[in-house]
Amino acid sequence: MQRRTLLNTLLSAAAAALVLEGCGFKLRTAQPMPFKTIAVNPERGAGVAGDMARYFSDSLVPVAPGAGGALPDVILDIVQELREKIVVGVNTSGQVREYQLRLRVFFKLRTPKGRELIPLTEIEQNRDISFNESVVLAKENEEALLYRDMQTDIAQQLMRRLAAAKLTGVQE
Repeated sequence: MQRRTLLNTLLSAAAAALVLEGCGFKLRTAQPMPFKTIAVNPERGAGVAGDMARYFSDSLVPVAPGAGGALPDVILDIVQELREKIVVGVNTSGQVREYQLRLRVFFKLRTPKGRELIPLTEIEQNRDISFNESVVLAKENEEALLYRDMQTDIAQQLMRRLAAAKLTGVQE
């Protein structure tokens, strides 16, 4: 009986794989970037800058290389990262019941010689969070998770924008 169940499961998985392959489904892979090397500024930044440095760990080059070091093809400047917590709902006695969490990142992409490839741009993410004073610790943890989720979303959006950057004539 267990063999028959295992066989049915394997056949079902194989059938599903064939159906997905036939409709053109393909798992998302890493996007090809129009540059070979990149520098992320600030180099040891936290937040989105740290995420970007981890994504590009194989092609990361310091902004100011030592003697004999090569300059990166492009430099990603994370100019500012703002975390905001805005009150959006209160009860009849004036106690906060809902917040909006906002993460805003300002960035630009340039060549080592200063030519802007992507001008100063803002990416923003918002999340709503309810508040209850009886579970403050749990809400603080939820807030941290929501900020981390927004940070990941922004890093993915930034990756798509970098992949779409036009680098024609960059070799200066």
